[in-house]
Amino acid sequence: MPTPDNPGTFDVVVLGGGSGGYAAALRAAQLGLSVALVEQDKLGGTCLHVGCVPTKALLHAAEVADAAAHGAQFGVRTSLDGIDMPGVLAYKDSVVAGLYKGLQGLIASRKITVVQGHGTLAAPGTIEVTADGGTTTRVTGTHVVLATGSYARSLPGLELGGRVITSDQALTLDTVPRSVVVLGGGVIGVEFASVWKSFGADVQVVEALDHLVPNEDVALSKALERAFRKRGVKFSLGDRFAQVKQSDDGVQVQLESGATFDADLLLVAVGRGPRTADLGYEAAGVRLDRGFVLTDEQLRTGVTTPAGGQVWAVGDIVPGLQLAHRGFAQGIFVAEQIAGLSPAPIDEAAIPRVTYCEPEVASVGVTEARAAELYGPDQVETVEYNLAGNGKSKILGTQGFAKLVRRKDGPVVGMHLIGSRVGELIGEGQLIVGWEAFPEDVASLVHAHPTQNEALGEAHMALAGKPLHAHN
Repeated sequence: MPTPDNPGTFDVVVLGGGSGGYAAALRAAQLGLSVALVEQDKLGGTCLHVGCVPTKALLHAAEVADAAAHGAQFGVRTSLDGIDMPGVLAYKDSVVAGLYKGLQGLIASRKITVVQGHGTLAAPGTIEVTADGGTTTRVTGTHVVLATGSYARSLPGLELGGRVITSDQALTLDTVPRSVVVLGGGVIGVEFASVWKSFGADVQVVEALDHLVPNEDVALSKALERAFRKRGVKFSLGDRFAQVKQSDDGVQVQLESGATFDADLLLVAVGRGPRTADLGYEAAGVRLDRGFVLTDEQLRTGVTTPAGGQVWAVGDIVPGLQLAHRGFAQGIFVAEQIAGLSPAPIDEAAIPRVTYCEPEVASVGVTEARAAELYGPDQVETVEYNLAGNGKSKILGTQGFAKLVRRKDGPVVGMHLIGSRVGELIGEGQLIVGWEAFPEDVASLVHAHPTQNEALGEAHMALAGKPLHAHN
């Protein structure tokens, strides 16, 4: 029987134990296949250890800080005496540790063989694993799933180190910086900007494009910019980074326009790159484009193994949205195909997206601009329902809106939300967009009152031509 010390041959060998990789391993084992999972670091990958989970723990701590600082507006006499960063880190680490222990138990319960070490694709069907001590083992599989994830990118000529950090280092800071320049106004950048502002830091975001969260509908971007101005988060748009100078006291960041910003730290948050370099992919016949693995719609790389199987790829190394839940879905999708099932293809347009800053930004489907490109400007209808008319949002003290994008006389093709906690609403949005519901279909549903979820019902009633708590 295969063991970690003598792995042998499996039905499926997964390279990478992050979201996509462990989901593929769990589902394949559940379907009766023998599975080996090769991981150099900890099971759970970026999402669990240096991504989704720890950042959201910090964001919750920031929410608690805001509640303490502003309790008086609710008639509660609270004050924010300061941030105990070692305490915050201990809370964050406890969340991660609990989930990590649970994942380890789950992997063990499915009898998945975990092979610890640095894995490379030595040949189609063969993963060569080098352990910390230098010992090399070969693991073979009828099928191989590549799931090596991503890393925090930098910019050409921008050297990381010292006071120039990525999100990986930001998650371990044991003090709150007095001031930070955040390079990048996308998801990672605005989330850390939000945390640090709540913790009392002076924050300056630098975004080369014209808006914060530039991949979202422009209405959300503009609303987030208004909210950040109100919170005192500063930002520079449409101006590119030029250089940074470090000293013992801090950094000075210069932009192409000549503008300069002085701060304690520079956070580089310009996105994540695919972790595919020097892993043997190209030598084995796997095609890459700018480091990303090219696949067909079934996530096959086109490389077959000697045993008649396939080399597959999932997660952040596949072009598209770099989201943990996309990785989960792709891992399950591949495992079911390997097991001989015929799962429905993943609709990338129906994958929900959430940015967990304050206020939260959530969306699914296409933006208004993209819908106009697809169907023509005169074939698109939109409506915005302001959360000022929503009882629960009023209670929470949040502002924002729900924007719907509809194909004229057709289904809803996009939903875009901004406001505190709206990420919890996007599940219904995914069902609406994914199942191509018409506004009239959703307008007839009864939403509980008073909930923020009720705002979705109100927005669909308005788009269906029968607004209730909204002006015509």
